[in-house]
Amino acid sequence: MAENEQTPDNQQASLSGNEAVNLAAEQSKSTAHRNIPELGFPDFPLHEDTANLRQGPSLHDGLLALLPLVGVWTGTGQANDNGEEYAFGQRLVVSHDGENYLRFESRIWRLDENGEATGADQREVGFWRISLDDEIEVTLTNSRGLVEVMYGEPVNERGWQLQSASTLATESGPEKHGPGKRLYGLMPNNNLGWVDERLVDGEMVPYMSGELKRIAG
Repeated sequence: MAENEQTPDNQQASLSGNEAVNLAAEQSKSTAHRNIPELGFPDFPLHEDTANLRQGPSLHDGLLALLPLVGVWTGTGQANDNGEEYAFGQRLVVSHDGENYLRFESRIWRLDENGEATGADQREVGFWRISLDDEIEVTLTNSRGLVEVMYGEPVNERGWQLQSASTLATESGPEKHGPGKRLYGLMPNNNLGWVDERLVDGEMVPYMSGELKRIAG
């Protein structure tokens, strides 16, 4: 990350609560009617997932500290995977079914120098939970052959930080993928920014970062 580049955390400080509410209301004019599609299978006894707080089951009261994450987000980012640098596009779906957890699903694809998609890169799925003491628990499974457990806490009402507790690679997974930490936060433009750093040779270094715009919810 460039020395003068702002993280999601420090970008939040310049936006007041009223400004954030007004900006969210303006943006919702183009996103409030959109949602992830339901599968529509008959006789399914549970609520379908929803990424729109206006549709489907009510959000569980225990998830209020994570509420701003719910939605469908898309954008671009930069990666540095053990020296291999590349740009990527991303779609992130954070949804719920009324139970006390969020479903997290990320799809990433590589971009060429013109910003055109060149093919799939990686997928990640998992679940976010948060205790009454605001302790966040995240379980993640990555298509490259990685399983990770992360713990963290809210930075404030617009930001959340996580740190690896356990990172496991399968036999065919990456040989080098150390424990890391992540920061997610709503930026002044209400986009979702995120940064992932990994431990390399005893030092935390940037691994991936992105900025995503809400397109549904």
